[in-house]
Amino acid sequence: MQEQTGKSQPDKTQDDKINKLADQVLSLSRDNILVSLRFLDMALAQLKRQPGKGSGCMATDGAVIYYDPVYVLKEYQEEPRRVTRCYLHILLHCIFYHSFQYDKVEGDLWDLATDIAVENTVMELGLNAVMLPQDSEAQRKLAVLKEDAGGLTAEKLYRYFKHNPITPGERQELIRLFQKDIHTLWKPQEELVVTQEQWKKISERIKADLKSFTRNKKGAESLTKNLEEATRDRYDYSDILKRFTVMGEDITVNDDEFDYIYYTYGLEYYGNLPLVEPLEYREAHKVKEFVIAIDTSASCRGPVVRGFLNKTYSILKSTENFFHKINVHIIQCDNEIQSDTKVTNDEEFETFMKYGKLSGFGATDFRPVFEYVEQLRSQGEFENLKGLIYFTDGYGIYPERMPDYDVIFAFLNEDENRAPVPPWSLKVVLDGDELEEEEKRG
Repeated sequence: MQEQTGKSQPDKTQDDKINKLADQVLSLSRDNILVSLRFLDMALAQLKRQPGKGSGCMATDGAVIYYDPVYVLKEYQEEPRRVTRCYLHILLHCIFYHSFQYDKVEGDLWDLATDIAVENTVMELGLNAVMLPQDSEAQRKLAVLKEDAGGLTAEKLYRYFKHNPITPGERQELIRLFQKDIHTLWKPQEELVVTQEQWKKISERIKADLKSFTRNKKGAESLTKNLEEATRDRYDYSDILKRFTVMGEDITVNDDEFDYIYYTYGLEYYGNLPLVEPLEYREAHKVKEFVIAIDTSASCRGPVVRGFLNKTYSILKSTENFFHKINVHIIQCDNEIQSDTKVTNDEEFETFMKYGKLSGFGATDFRPVFEYVEQLRSQGEFENLKGLIYFTDGYGIYPERMPDYDVIFAFLNEDENRAPVPPWSLKVVLDGDELEEEEKRG
């Protein structure tokens, strides 16, 4: 027993030394980042560190950086900047909320897209403390990806990979160039030590500090774009449309209230005489009356507008939100009403999608649409108008008075220079590239 104790003591002492040295290396890496990027101080303070022997990597769950001390020391011995690079790589994943999207995407593709987005941001910052010999090769690949994907945020890259599948060989090449950490801890957890809301507050602070830091400097464009993508308000557009549902009578068998036992009993014992007939209607939440207003000013391009309509239509159809008869007005307006297309069934909606023309392209004023809708209501055009969706770039004059129906302003991309929406309306931000892809699929 004494001999075993004597052997374990040196092993423990050796482990303690390795852990201490690895922690010192990580502390030095953290300080290197802070010296160059002082606006990351709050984010760096948020992440704790915990050693984990035998993992052979570095990883985070959004609250703690878990690391293999032996791996850290080996990486540092071969190239000191690798550890700092990995530290910054992990930190940016947290700032961009990459782990919080993991349950909504294909894991392998999201892993790849987020690693590329983060590495592009790191290399664009141009910090000597994190530059590696293989960066020139990675940058050449990034130039090609940017041209193909249209941008290098994780969201854009993920959509690109979804619609343009890559070969196993290409995937391995991208992993070799851009992977720095392991994402096994990104899976959804019941309890989060640091929540997405907490990281959002940190990212908002970084976004504000970044303006003063980057004044008259270059190299933070990707960091800014990724922060804008991460901090923009997100809403599920299908959930938004539920606000436009109204109770109505749907002519169909109500299975919830129909008892088949009595029905079949009557047929069996009394011939063709059922004891109970099925109800021929049911109450259902379905879209009946609403308005889609389209800003046709020059900044709202045709493909994007059609993509918005395709997206709206596909969501409505997929959730079976249409009545057999509907009353939908598609109003086109710049600084005055250009057209009003009334749709009373889904066939007419499809016809408009195929043959409808966009007109206008002048300045933007939101008020004429609201005034026109009030005229339609006074003429008895609507029985129970639930709401209005206004698709626009947001540069226009808002009405001062609050209408007695719900209003959603659907914007094309986030823009901090845009005036705030009225407090009585809801804002949803859609991605222009995604809408153009929707238009192509439609």
